[in-house]
Amino acid sequence: MPQPSMDQLLIVRIEGMHCHRCQEKIKKFLQFVPGVHECEVDFPSAQASIIYDPAAVKVKELIDAITDLGYKAAGFTTQSAEP
Repeated sequence: MPQPSMDQLLIVRIEGMHCHRCQEKIKKFLQFVPGVHECEVDFPSAQASIIYDPAAVKVKELIDAITDLGYKAAGFTTQSAEP
């Protein structure tokens, strides 16, 4: 029997956010990506924290989604999300 995939936490540093509207735009967009369970974007730290299912969406797709919005993913880290 296959094991269910464990959610992962992706923390992305985002360049190009100029205000809280940018923060909200990114958050709303990422929440609609299939496989994303939770998303928080913080303007002051210029970071997004995304809890996602790696079986449903890949890191590259999440980075590409940020890029498609006109922002730059300047770096990221991943780790297992706590249950």
